[in-house]
Amino acid sequence: MQTVNIHEAKTHLSRLLARIAGGESIVIAKAGKPIAKLVPISDPDTARKRRIGFLKDAGFKVPDDFDTFAQDEIEAMFTSEK
Repeated sequence: MQTVNIHEAKTHLSRLLARIAGGESIVIAKAGKPIAKLVPISDPDTARKRRIGFLKDAGFKVPDDFDTFAQDEIEAMFTSEK
């Protein structure tokens, strides 16, 4: 794993990203002290996929009164004077 300083990382970002895409990991350092690690994403397509509906068959059901549940108690917390 190679370590590069911030200036070099800014100057050669495209090159570094190409190496990372090839599987390498690179550490970015400031004054010789490591501050960040650039690593490849294991599966770029997975990072973009949305998981909407992944619990649809789990048996959960949103109650019909979901948007008004405990409405009176909540309003009382905001309107009662102490």
